[in-house]
Amino acid sequence: MRPPTPPTKPTASQSQNRRTAPPRRPELTLSMPPRDPAAIAVPLPLPPPHAPPPSSSSSSSSAALPPSSSSQVVTPPLSDLERVRRLGSGSGGTVWLVRHRTTGCHFALKVIHGLHDDHLRRHISREIEILRAADDPSVVRYHHMYVDQAGEIQLLLEYMDGGSLGGRRISSEPSLADISCQVLQGLRYLHRRRIVHRDIKPANLLVNSSRQVKIADFGVSRILPKSLDPCNSSVGTIAYMSPERINTDPNRGVYDGYAADIWSFGLTVLEFYLGRYPFGEEAGRRGDLITLMCAICYSDPPAAPPTASPELRGFISCCLQKDPTRRLTAEQLLRHPFLTRAKAAAAPPQRPPPLFS
Repeated sequence: MRPPTPPTKPTASQSQNRRTAPPRRPELTLSMPPRDPAAIAVPLPLPPPHAPPPSSSSSSSSAALPPSSSSQVVTPPLSDLERVRRLGSGSGGTVWLVRHRTTGCHFALKVIHGLHDDHLRRHISREIEILRAADDPSVVRYHHMYVDQAGEIQLLLEYMDGGSLGGRRISSEPSLADISCQVLQGLRYLHRRRIVHRDIKPANLLVNSSRQVKIADFGVSRILPKSLDPCNSSVGTIAYMSPERINTDPNRGVYDGYAADIWSFGLTVLEFYLGRYPFGEEAGRRGDLITLMCAICYSDPPAAPPTASPELRGFISCCLQKDPTRRLTAEQLLRHPFLTRAKAAAAPPQRPPPLFS
């Protein structure tokens, strides 16, 4: 997708003509990237604060479905799942809180509406099976996919009772470092398995009552068949896309998906710290795609303010590099001083050895 050129300051004559110019033609719209029919994304919403807590510290569904390996998971029949309440809905479907009648464990059931043909169902099924095999504490578990005769797809997911981190401000650097570490561990795990998320943003990071943060909503993820294969799809949330995903002229639409995830991650961390979208609240909320894409592609990358520590400023800078080859990987970022310093500060002090034995 080619971004528009940066706007220039109009002259006095141009301003006069603009006042007398006819209204804009409504049929002219901004060219948007083609949507992959297999890229179905229904964000998991924030559940009410009185939601039942999970049954264990690691997963609310571990009692019913042990997270050892996909081949050992015992999937409950859909008829054994009781819908408790609707957690939220979007253009692609609805997310329900469901309870397993036998064990009482809670899950999230993502219902994707629509009559999907056999080819699309097989494609989605293959991706879900790969994600279902993912077993990492920082990645939301995908347990099973149900398909009925009408073509309705339902995904059984781990339920995170704390909801998403969207709209939250995290100004405490130790807390921000803890969240960043957990998300990076999840990204490192996914990237090692050649899985690119492509839609990292605050709303897709979920938390539970044990303060575990996990990556969710793989509706637009891509499993790369080879470790060095680039991505050539533009699905995802534009506000958190890296510059090379928007300005496709230099790379002809081919980009490093792993580096693109790091840009989205860095923008997310900065948004947590600022409490607002880093490129400006107006550009992020009013839906002005031209202004937004120009800001991402042509302006300097956003940076942490002077009130942040040098470690945090450097950490953000390592993620938000215009040149994707200069961005650190998830593995490298986990060794950044911003995270290692926080780990050292959180470690319990060691007792000095006794003077006399």
